[in-house]
Amino acid sequence: MRAVEAKRRLWSARISRALFVLGISIFDGCAMPTHQPERVGLKLSPATLGESISLQQHLTVDRNGTSDELDIALEVDRQRLHLVGLVLGQRVLTLSYDGQILNSWRHPLFPAAVRSEDILEDLQLVLWPADAVREALPGGWRIEESSRRRTLLAGEMPVTVINYTSEPRWSGDIELMNLRYHYRLIIQSASNGS
Repeated sequence: MRAVEAKRRLWSARISRALFVLGISIFDGCAMPTHQPERVGLKLSPATLGESISLQQHLTVDRNGTSDELDIALEVDRQRLHLVGLVLGQRVLTLSYDGQILNSWRHPLFPAAVRSEDILEDLQLVLWPADAVREALPGGWRIEESSRRRTLLAGEMPVTVINYTSEPRWSGDIELMNLRYHYRLIIQSASNGS
């Protein structure tokens, strides 16, 4: 009995340590450095997506020569956006947004520097229609879209470049390159059967 309990504690400690290391390295790429300018601050209504979607996605974040992974389940309908993030099958993040209030839960070892608002912004930059994003941008910002590429600019300076492999945007692979915060996010969507 003691051996079983000792193995369970060892396994639990290993999972916690893995969550901590993976969580920090995965989302450190999305965290906003304190010396950098502010982000856009998008908080678009879920209804402005124009569709209801339910996706399973695999995210890979590349930053500073490291690559880390996270699985997410994402649902968006006219009333809300709901996201669950998993590392090694363990829930590390939950976001829920109704167009007014962004609620989040994070695993105690999930990095506090990773703001829920930044995760929401990247999701909306990638998935929402360019016209909806364009209407919400503050002065001095603009979004350009051509074929399967979207570019967010501050003045004339590209800040984020997003490449899509298919239409609709969420049905294939997506590459987001954040030139300001120096990270690359690869999103691979699993088929939702529709």
